[in-house]
Amino acid sequence: MTDFLNKFTKKQELRRLVVLLVIVLVLYEARSLMNTILLTFIFTYLIVHWVRLVQRWIPRVPVTLVVLLSYLLLILGLFYVVTDYVPMLVNQLVKMTNSLITFYQSADMHWLMKYLNRFVSSSTLATQARHGVTLAVTTLTNFGTLLVAVAMSVILSFFYTIELRQMNEFSKTFLSSQHLSWFFKDLDFFGKKFINTFGVVLEAQFFIALTNTALTMIALFFMKMPQIFALGLMVFIMSLVPVAGVIISLVPLSMVGYSVGGIRYIVYLIIVILVIHMIESYVLNPKFMSSRTELPIFYTFVVLLVSEHLFGVWGLIVGVPIFTFLLDIVGVKQIRVHKLPTTRDK
Repeated sequence: MTDFLNKFTKKQELRRLVVLLVIVLVLYEARSLMNTILLTFIFTYLIVHWVRLVQRWIPRVPVTLVVLLSYLLLILGLFYVVTDYVPMLVNQLVKMTNSLITFYQSADMHWLMKYLNRFVSSSTLATQARHGVTLAVTTLTNFGTLLVAVAMSVILSFFYTIELRQMNEFSKTFLSSQHLSWFFKDLDFFGKKFINTFGVVLEAQFFIALTNTALTMIALFFMKMPQIFALGLMVFIMSLVPVAGVIISLVPLSMVGYSVGGIRYIVYLIIVILVIHMIESYVLNPKFMSSRTELPIFYTFVVLLVSEHLFGVWGLIVGVPIFTFLLDIVGVKQIRVHKLPTTRDK
């Protein structure tokens, strides 16, 4: 058994393949916690890099102070989204629904409704109503689950970043394990690869999202839309989804636009989103994303479709980083490392 283990640990490619399969199996078994895992990773990654960036600008600032202020701003931002943006979107959805009901109950539509009643039975309507109630309950449940996952992720990432130096020192002790040092070294190898790959893609998509948000907010300002800042925040979050995010943001924007200017504003918003999508596809992606990952737009769309089918909504965000990570692992395309100064605890 010892000889077999020694031979196995000396075969680096086979060993790393087994470790990668173990990682995939563990993540699959922990799929019910995937929201918390991914959100914790994203929050931790962003805050750690933000702290290092601040230290590069202001070397003497204490790490603890930067972390505390960063999480205070993060919590205030999340509080604003939950208390201001979500009620606004729900209110606009209710207004839109009421407008549609009024439209269908008007005299002009009375003849059409009578004609449809001949083909649609009351049992069918009742079934559709039950499906609608079930969908509403499921949506509320998922939203509550997401809020819990966000809260847990913020807490976990806070404790990680507030003790960043201690966490790094303690994690390095696993590399000198007496029996499983090879396993933890391979785990460290894949972790560094994924963090670097995810960071490159996230950095590029972050600048793309900022540009998309600025252009959208300018258009919303000239259209005299309400709650421009809240809508801009929503566009920024959705623009973090490569390529498809700016199109997805059209749905809530259309709800608000319909309540303000009717069908005419929906047409305006479609034109605005199409123009911004063209700018993202033909200007921003080649400049920011392709310069780092060099993925063609066709591959990006295919990866998004497959990852959304496999991982749901999260696939739209992590699909491209995972695909780029796999390309790096198999040696198809290596991602250039972007090093920042190491964090110093003060």
